[in-house]
Amino acid sequence: MAATSQWIIGRNPVEEALQSGMEIEKIFLQQGITGEVEKFLRHTCKDRGIPLSIVPKDKMRKMISGAHQGVAALIAPVQYQVLEQVLPDLFESGKVPLLVMIDGIQDARNLGAIARSAWVLGVDALIVGMKNNAPINEVAVKASAGALLKLPVCRVSSLVNTLLYVQASGCQVYASDLQADTVLDELELTEPLMVIIGSEGEGIQNALAKRADRQFIIPQARSFDSLNASVASGIIFYEIFKARIKSFGPETGSLR
Repeated sequence: MAATSQWIIGRNPVEEALQSGMEIEKIFLQQGITGEVEKFLRHTCKDRGIPLSIVPKDKMRKMISGAHQGVAALIAPVQYQVLEQVLPDLFESGKVPLLVMIDGIQDARNLGAIARSAWVLGVDALIVGMKNNAPINEVAVKASAGALLKLPVCRVSSLVNTLLYVQASGCQVYASDLQADTVLDELELTEPLMVIIGSEGEGIQNALAKRADRQFIIPQARSFDSLNASVASGIIFYEIFKARIKSFGPETGSLR
């Protein structure tokens, strides 16, 4: 059983990869497989916060070539960080944190483009959920121009619980919403902040939107479909960057 640049296939290689602590993006288990291997994968994925997907036999065969034995692991090209370590470290270093939470971005290229803008414009960390987001794979890394290899990425099991933790830690939470009345640059952008970015189709899930401190909209000259998520993100990050550079100077993320 072998590994490609993205995949590890076969029961023993996948188990060995998990036991070694290798960073795994997602585990795929063929539907109907039970026993010790299924128990091991379920428990390990739960303990390490790795998404586990149960897939039909036909889909597994189309997705993975070779003797996969019903088990495959997608290798993560990034080293995930722990938000409960990243955020306190930002405060302790004297920075004014700027976090971005991704909700429902399904396209890896879009996700990569968002990360590229985030890195260039001073975002301190990207937060992604275990479910309902595009995988951070080679496609995403390429679209990010390598930014995903530099920007801390925190993978969390619950976006709602993470939002509550970020608020309790002293950050305001702003959500992009097409139905909002407040324009982005009318908000206070120089305090500790997390911005939630949703997909252009579905937007931000209600459970997050209703818990955000403020909701905002990017003004448009014409009535039209919403901006692409990566384009909207670039505008949002730039507005925050402008506000912070006026207050903090070139070191946009640090308190004077």
